[in-house]
Amino acid sequence: MRWGRSAPRAGRARRFALTALILGLAVMTALLTSAPVAASGRPQPLTPVVLFPAFHFTKLEVTVRNQTVAPGCPRSGTFEDYYENPHPSTAFSQVCRDELMTLRYDPDPRLPMPERFSNQRGVSVGIIDYGRTASAPFYGQLYQALGADGYSADKDIRVAGYDARLTPDLGGFLARTVALIERTYRANGNRPVELVGHSNGPLYAQYLLTHTSRSWRQKYIHGFTPIAGNFPGQGSVYSIMFTGLNIEDFSYPSTHANAVSSARMFLSSPASYMSSADPSVFGNREVVVKDAATGVKYTPVDYRRLFRDAHLRDALQIANYYIGFVKFRDPADFPDVDVTAERGSGIPTVVGAVLPTLAVGQVVTPKTVFYMRDGDVNQEDITNTAIEAWRAMPCYHFSLTDNPGVNHFALPSNAGVLARLIADLGRPRSRCR
Repeated sequence: MRWGRSAPRAGRARRFALTALILGLAVMTALLTSAPVAASGRPQPLTPVVLFPAFHFTKLEVTVRNQTVAPGCPRSGTFEDYYENPHPSTAFSQVCRDELMTLRYDPDPRLPMPERFSNQRGVSVGIIDYGRTASAPFYGQLYQALGADGYSADKDIRVAGYDARLTPDLGGFLARTVALIERTYRANGNRPVELVGHSNGPLYAQYLLTHTSRSWRQKYIHGFTPIAGNFPGQGSVYSIMFTGLNIEDFSYPSTHANAVSSARMFLSSPASYMSSADPSVFGNREVVVKDAATGVKYTPVDYRRLFRDAHLRDALQIANYYIGFVKFRDPADFPDVDVTAERGSGIPTVVGAVLPTLAVGQVVTPKTVFYMRDGDVNQEDITNTAIEAWRAMPCYHFSLTDNPGVNHFALPSNAGVLARLIADLGRPRSRCR
């Protein structure tokens, strides 16, 4: 009888406890999905992200007014330039776009190198939607993954876009990017910012980190996530300066006129040389160009001979200044922030080509012979492992995660890469003096 009388009370107590447990779990789930939670149980503010896109992954608008450099092209108008542009200009052909984006170079040795470059007369180039995620649409899956973790586009995700023809000492990059990071910091409760870069983007982020003060980095920077950072350059760019490469789909030009216009554009761009394999890292470990007419093979160590043999005097001047331009291997050039790097591997990757001659405008055909190495389909392992030098960085955290079989362009949307990025954003930064 005693058990019979007490059973309803026990049932009510169990139901109350079960209800409380369900409500508690619901509250905890809401808190966990709405914002990160610190050890104290209070919601933890999100670490803002500033993204540095890859080579030509920033949307550019080219405005043309009364140009005369390309007589067969429209005198005036506009077109956009970026990788995977779904609507390339029909008014401006591929050859016209190349010719109008080819930089002018003044070889006068009295001029400092950064002052020798300018756009063609009548041509101006600007970044579309600077600072906003719309300026780099390729990274939609990265933005979505961050959004699922509570981030908001254009609030705590910003984009430090740049004109990919220019090196980070040109075009106002440094001042513009410092201002963007400081605005992002203030707009997010004075929260230090994570720099996330892909491919060539980490070169620009590294330049910024090594051209700002230690006190500035300690105030504004949470850490640095380079994804397949092209720090020492890559071998294939040398051959591209002879064959060209179309930006919309990274395909080789199929006509001689297009190969000439594209190759000339790359030869005029200081970023081409910054992105070419640095002989101080590569040595002679890979052949980047072979001249089939002479049988001569050129490695990164031979770049001066390559440009001399090709009678490219201006290219040699630019190469001597910009190859190896972004320093990173010596302790004085370490970023001095926490680094969580990612790379792909295990995929045959082009590093060089056999060309019929060293004339500018070589057309790649199905018979073209390429030199290959292991890599991520875009950059070879020599490039992607050079960052290991940062293991010697005192105090600050460093890691380099390999992603076998994940190609260069898939890394920023890879689930494992994104999960590690989100986890790193929630971790406190190292406190180093």
